[in-house]
Order: sequence, then C-alpha cells, then structure tokens
Amino acid sequence: MTASPVQGEAGGSYAALARYYDGFTQNMEYEKRTEYLCALLRHAGAPPGAQVLDLACGTGVYTRALLRHGYDAVGVDASPDMLVIAHERSVQENAPQAPLLLCQRLEDLDLYGTAQAAVCLTDSLNHLTDPRGLRRFFRRLRLFLEPGAPFLFDVNTLYKHARVLADNTFVYETGEAYCVWQNRWLPASRTTEITLDIFAPEADGRYTRAREQFAERAYTPEELTRWLRKAGFAVEHIYGELTWEPPPADAQRIFFIARRI
Repeated sequence: MTASPVQGEAGGSYAALARYYDGFTQNMEYEKRTEYLCALLRHAGAPPGAQVLDLACGTGVYTRALLRHGYDAVGVDASPDMLVIAHERSVQENAPQAPLLLCQRLEDLDLYGTAQAAVCLTDSLNHLTDPRGLRRFFRRLRLFLEPGAPFLFDVNTLYKHARVLADNTFVYETGEAYCVWQNRWLPASRTTEITLDIFAPEADGRYTRAREQFAERAYTPEELTRWLRKAGFAVEHIYGELTWEPPPADAQRIFFIARRI
C-alpha cells in the first residue's frame, strides 16, 4: 500500500467531535502510550518496518506516531470528519511521509492486500455494540493479516462501565471549547449510552452547542477470547493498562495481544 489522501466510503461522522477530539483527550498521555504500543508490537514480533493497520484511527494520533517510529502505518476509520483532521494534522506536522487513510467501517473492512500487524486502540471495539458486528469484524480482519500477524487492541472493562462511567457526568475544557459528557448505564445489555454536548465560543462572545450521541458496550475477556478463536485468532496475552502484568479486578482498560492463526 502507498500513501495517499483519504479514500473510501463515508461512515459515522462525529462531525462535531472531530475538531476538538485531540484537545479533549490530552489526558491520554499519547507519547507514553505510543512507547508502550511500540514495545508491545516488538514483543509480538512486529518490529519497525512492518506494515501496521491502525483500525478506528480517529484523528490519526497513533497512525502518525507509528510512522515516526519507523512503521508503515495505514489508518482506517468510519468517520470522514475524523480522517479529514488526521490528514490536516499530517500536513501541519510536515511529516516526511503521509499515512494512507481509508474511510471504512470495521465490520466491512476491505483492503487490497495483507498487513503484518494491526492495532485498535482507545476502546474503539466497545463502540461496536452489536456482538454480531464485532464477530464479523474479527472475521474480516483475519482476511487482511498475514499468517502469524499480531493484533493488539484495548477495551474498556465491565468494571469501568458499571462503576466509573455508569450514570455519571463529566466536564472537559480546553482553550477552544468545553464538553459536557453524560452517561446512561443499561446493565441488561452492558451498554453505556453517551451524550456529548460541545460548547464552542463565537467571535461575538456567544457559544454554539453541538451534540454527539453514541454508545459503548462492555465485553468480557472470555467473550472476546472465544470470538477471536472462532474467527481464527489466538489470544496470547491480556495485560492491565500500560503494564506487562495481568489486569487487576478493578482494571478500567485492558490490552490484548492476539495472533492471526
């Protein structure tokens, strides 16, 4: 695959969120997470030089970071608005190599060849709230990975959904805007319905409001392991967030290393 601008079909938009997403997620410590991600990739047998799919890449933070660390990174996301920001960030950073960005839903992944590794980060898989869609994604991904290729991903845990997100409200503020994040926890389906109200200042001092609504579903490690196995992957490790140790009972995010059989 060679670098090019955004290509593909439009999916979910996140139009209101895309512009401010990087500012609202500054607390993610992306540099630290990138070092951890690259260490996991090397540990899993994908050193720099390997082609890596960054699935649900959003604004391309990890896509560009992987390029800087010597990987051939390809970003895939369903939101054209997120991918436009990803492309703009590459131009602003004057990167020597722009990533290939593909606009596709994970469940309908369709590439021209196979990659040597794949990552899917920042609880993106939780956004696939229909288990059938998640299982379809695993099956589609296997088609576009080389035999033995690692697949690294993280998920928000059931503990985080039920005990941290739950029915709580959070407020995030940057120099550009602020966001009111409201949750509604549905225990029967292990789903959190999320509403984001984003307030941005105008030149006359007034604020405009935009709203994003979506949901996340909590999956257990046992479910994910079973579905990955049926799709042709073997789960090799499950780690606590940013560690090399098994996750504790109160882990909010866990990392998987699976391998395409």
